[in-house]
Amino acid sequence: GALTPVARLAPIFVGGVTVTNATLHNQDEIDRKDLRIGDTVIVRRAGDVIPEVLAPVVEQRLRVFQRNFFWLPRFDLLALHPTCPECASRVVRAADEAVARCSGGLFCPAQRKQALLHFAARRAMDIEGLGEKLVEQLVADELVRTPADLYQLELARLAKLERMGEKSAQNLLLSIEKSKQTTLARFIYALGIRNVGETTAKELARHFVSLDKILAADLEALLQVADVGPIVAQSARDFFSEAHNRQVIQALQNAGVTWPEAPSDPSSRPNEAVRGKTFVLTGSLPTLTRTDAQALIEADGGKVSGSVSKKTHYVVAGSDAGSKLEKATELGVTILDESALNRLLAAE
Repeated sequence: GALTPVARLAPIFVGGVTVTNATLHNQDEIDRKDLRIGDTVIVRRAGDVIPEVLAPVVEQRLRVFQRNFFWLPRFDLLALHPTCPECASRVVRAADEAVARCSGGLFCPAQRKQALLHFAARRAMDIEGLGEKLVEQLVADELVRTPADLYQLELARLAKLERMGEKSAQNLLLSIEKSKQTTLARFIYALGIRNVGETTAKELARHFVSLDKILAADLEALLQVADVGPIVAQSARDFFSEAHNRQVIQALQNAGVTWPEAPSDPSSRPNEAVRGKTFVLTGSLPTLTRTDAQALIEADGGKVSGSVSKKTHYVVAGSDAGSKLEKATELGVTILDESALNRLLAAE
């Protein structure tokens, strides 16, 4: 989503290559070099490869002024481009960053491919089979514009794509359908909000419990979340303030994407039996999926780990539990079945 200013140059032969474009990096770099629209500039190929504007020829600028009695205008990216040239969303620049970025996120065509790949990633919505080549085809054929469009794909159209076929298309649609059942933390992470990683997404879900509360949260409320500072809070607020992003979120919910509601906000009902404890899940539980069990544990302030160690407090074991259960027994870790886990989660 970065807006990168580029110098458009009259063709100039430099180091064996005719150069017409050169990156200007960001607004700070333009200001540092005092580059202006219409300047005559010195160009080189950095490392004999990348075209670079070194500096303006100030004498030429003065000659222009003497001839025409006007100064060449300065370039101000935010003033010239307050909205994204691709999607018309607001362009924002964080106080501590040099780069200006589009706030369009899920809606912006320029960010579409990476947004879809992130959305489908294993630790996000976990859509198996949605790889880079397929995403490129879906975007190129305009079958998918936002992540919500994934849930409208049809078998007949998918099967006609290159290297797909009916069986592959069926498997992809099954994976997409399965992804509808997720957790609030995974959903937030899948949205691809700048500066909001997997851990922060979990903290947001744990603190606010519901998506509606997150959408309504102002900066002050966001800053109350553990490990959320001003930069992350502002990124989240900018993302959720953008109408395009809210429309995509609503479309995803309308398509059937859902998650189990956490029993309550741990900040208002402390559960000391779970808060700060480390759990490991192994085997298949009778009624809870592993994703649901993890969401309930994390909603009460617990943590879920992938391996058993001396620091593990509880191992939740279902049918076909394997080596994790054996190691827990060796280390003397408390072992819970689903009923015992539910009693622990219900404890005041």
